[in-house]
Amino acid sequence: MNEISRRAVLACFAALPTRTLAQGSRLSCMASFSILADFARRIGGDRVDVAALVAPGNDAHVYNPTPDDARRLGAARLIVVNGLGFEGWIERLLKASGAKAPVVVASAGVKPLRGSGHIDPHAWQSIDNVKIYIANIRDGLLKADPDGAEIYRANAAAYIAGLDLLEKEIRAAVESIPREKRRIITTHDAFGYFGATYGFSFIAPKGVSTETEPSAADVAKIIRQIRAEKIPAVFLENVSDPRLMQRIAAETGAKLGGTLFSDSLSPAGGPAVTYVEMVRNNLRELGAALGR
Repeated sequence: MNEISRRAVLACFAALPTRTLAQGSRLSCMASFSILADFARRIGGDRVDVAALVAPGNDAHVYNPTPDDARRLGAARLIVVNGLGFEGWIERLLKASGAKAPVVVASAGVKPLRGSGHIDPHAWQSIDNVKIYIANIRDGLLKADPDGAEIYRANAAAYIAGLDLLEKEIRAAVESIPREKRRIITTHDAFGYFGATYGFSFIAPKGVSTETEPSAADVAKIIRQIRAEKIPAVFLENVSDPRLMQRIAAETGAKLGGTLFSDSLSPAGGPAVTYVEMVRNNLRELGAALGR
């Protein structure tokens, strides 16, 4: 995508209208993990004080909630979760917190995929699904804070317009990668929706969750598949131990690509502090390893 188009995308996301409120009058919103927190901030603007239970750089699959998490959840006026089984710990935490706030299931209305015999919860890897997330979060904010309706609707509309441009950017980047190279290995199966939408094949030793380690037989099968199908690259993920991918790359000769962000944004100063920057980082890494 050319520089003018990139600036158009940035303008859609940067120019979201806001109405500044005093800190104490903002709506308190708790999101289960960093990607959802970013969505809520974009739609809520300065009317909403958003925090994430699972901080950037951490893995929500294996997260262990703390007593302070229960306290924060109990004090929130709106709670946003992914659903689709992504947060296996959230029901217990909600019960322990005594939370009375409405819970927005951001993935409600998404047509789920199945990976490794289980529902794939990583629906945010498709732009069409993100539009559903944004609409659900917008509607949750409208109910929790009707006075901010104009702001929430305007912010959501502007963000969705930016997503339309980002979708074009994704498709242009994918088109630059030869079809025969659109087959890669990642740590766990977090990119099923991306693959189904944009024509990629992702193979993962760990299935849709990072909670269980692959067996030696699973790893051996992956290694045989890489050799047989001449899969060109192995990618690390920001929420996984890199040693497994490094071992597979060393044993197969597949190129070790850069880091893909799957289940978490990066901490401040990193390459993926927002959802849009996460997508762009992943496109850069895929293009660098697989491009012409």
